Amino acid sequence: IIAEIYAQALENAGYTVDKQFNIGQRDAYMPDVESGEIDLFPEYTGNLLQYFDDSSEATSSDDVYAALQEALPDGLTALDYAEASDQDTYTVTKAFADANDLTTIADLADVDGTVTLGGAPELEQRPYGPAGAKTVYGLDLAFSATGDTTFDALLADEIQVADIYSADPRFQTEDIVALEDPESLILASNVVPIASSDVADEIADVINGISAELSVDDLVAMGVQSTVDQMSPEDIATEWLIEKGLI
Repeated sequence: IIAEIYAQALENAGYTVDKQFNIGQRDAYMPDVESGEIDLFPEYTGNLLQYFDDSSEATSSDDVYAALQEALPDGLTALDYAEASDQDTYTVTKAFADANDLTTIADLADVDGTVTLGGAPELEQRPYGPAGAKTVYGLDLAFSATGDTTFDALLADEIQVADIYSADPRFQTEDIVALEDPESLILASNVVPIASSDVADEIADVINGISAELSVDDLVAMGVQSTVDQMSPEDIATEWLIEKGLI
């Protein structure tokens, strides 16, 4: 959908765009991006930084973006990143947040009783898992490897905190809340356009204008339009661009 937004905005600005969508995982498409065969690709800052520099300790949006600019190979340029992201979150039900006055991850320290974090089994060993939450926020969290049943376990109160991606459509369709992460425990993964340096300056105004408008709420809403409303990527992109006054 984001690639379609880029394409339609560029076409509206007078460019001829060759769309090559659904081209596989990062290992498959990145060589074509690096070679210049692909001129523009929507990426995520944190995940792409780890691809190029898995030793980086940057986690906040600004720090990750700065580190990514340093890590990108010659010939590639990162245009402005968006507020929109699709990254791990510490998510609770709205009822649990209201009952315990929760706004940030740090507020979990004031919850009485055991607080259990659920997610994929590997989360337990990730830097933003229980050990990381202890180091950054002083939390003593239990852990449950809930895997594909994480969301159901959250609703059933089998776990109190769930690792759910920030662009999940259920943030619009269900009563759940992603806790704020002021200390950047979780690696930021903001939407970022990666462009061939040969065309980056030429298309920057168009593409950066999109990044300035694209929010995480927009991504969630687009996910609902795609999965619930069954709208096409083309129609979703057109509607969003018109709504934002970009075409």
